[in-house]
Amino acid sequence: MTGVTQVCADHRYPVKMAHLCVVDIMNSARPAKLYIAPMMALTDRHCRFLHRMFSPKAILFTEMVTAHALIFGERTHFLNDRSESHPVVFQIGGSDADSLCVATEIISSAGYPEVNLNVGCPSDRVKNGRFGACLMAEPDLVADAVKQMCKIGLPVSVKCRLGIDDLDTQPLLERFVDKVANAGCERFYVHARKAILGGLSPAQNRTIPPLQYDRVYALKARFPQLEIIINGGITSALALAPHLANTDGVMIGRAAYYQPEAISEIAAVMFGDPIPDRTSIIDDYIAYMKEELNTGVSMHHMSRHLLGLYSGVSGVRQFRRTLSDQRRLRHNDIGLVHEALGHIGEAA
Repeated sequence: MTGVTQVCADHRYPVKMAHLCVVDIMNSARPAKLYIAPMMALTDRHCRFLHRMFSPKAILFTEMVTAHALIFGERTHFLNDRSESHPVVFQIGGSDADSLCVATEIISSAGYPEVNLNVGCPSDRVKNGRFGACLMAEPDLVADAVKQMCKIGLPVSVKCRLGIDDLDTQPLLERFVDKVANAGCERFYVHARKAILGGLSPAQNRTIPPLQYDRVYALKARFPQLEIIINGGITSALALAPHLANTDGVMIGRAAYYQPEAISEIAAVMFGDPIPDRTSIIDDYIAYMKEELNTGVSMHHMSRHLLGLYSGVSGVRQFRRTLSDQRRLRHNDIGLVHEALGHIGEAA
């Protein structure tokens, strides 16, 4: 990649600025990676199956599952990705090193290629359970957990914020990453905002704390041997250039869920992949839904992931209204999907 170094006015961190194209990215010495973020109550296995069809190269994440739930709950409910959906990273929540180690062994045995420790979720429920973003204040505890998890032999990564509350200076972030990296973590997914644990909801924590991409770039410059994936506010291919010039990849969150076509558009820029045919994706997902209905899965659990399609297309409001018919959803009426598609001009 070609570029020049610019010093950011706010933090005086060196930032490599680049004008990227597909050829630049594909020929890079460190090929960029595309990840779809874990999103509670959204990225279930049905969502992951749908997202996989928008890009064969994107790496997907499960929703966060607590170590306790995985160890003592119904494992088949959590470890149920179809082979077509992989690669999928399994995200785990917790702070007890022994429990996290046991959970990692379960995840490894189920064939997941990576386990990710959640150190970024700002919700009160997660905080009260002593996991998520609050753990950024306890780097020694996180490092001990990662060290134990690494004993299983499965790659262990961490998803974190820039910091929490008043603990969000660059030296504190670097100290956290240094300790956890020395315990065996080689990949960090960094949401480029701090988390405010008192007074803001999780939704507000995704928008109110300002994005500080330059600090993530500086983290990569400080630890060039680590993989640093940037997350937060990335909604389209137009935003990729500085991120891919300064980090190892991008993680897309809500944009991927509420407009899944963005996955294909970003993959096209990053990997030169062709944009898949949307009608073919819908046809394949309908076939998937029929198979799942035959196993007892409720239609609503699958059809809700289609609501983000066709954004900006004529007829999309009626498409979504039809797909949200609760009476017909309760009856698992697959014809509802075909009827909804009939409101879209381009739909078959």
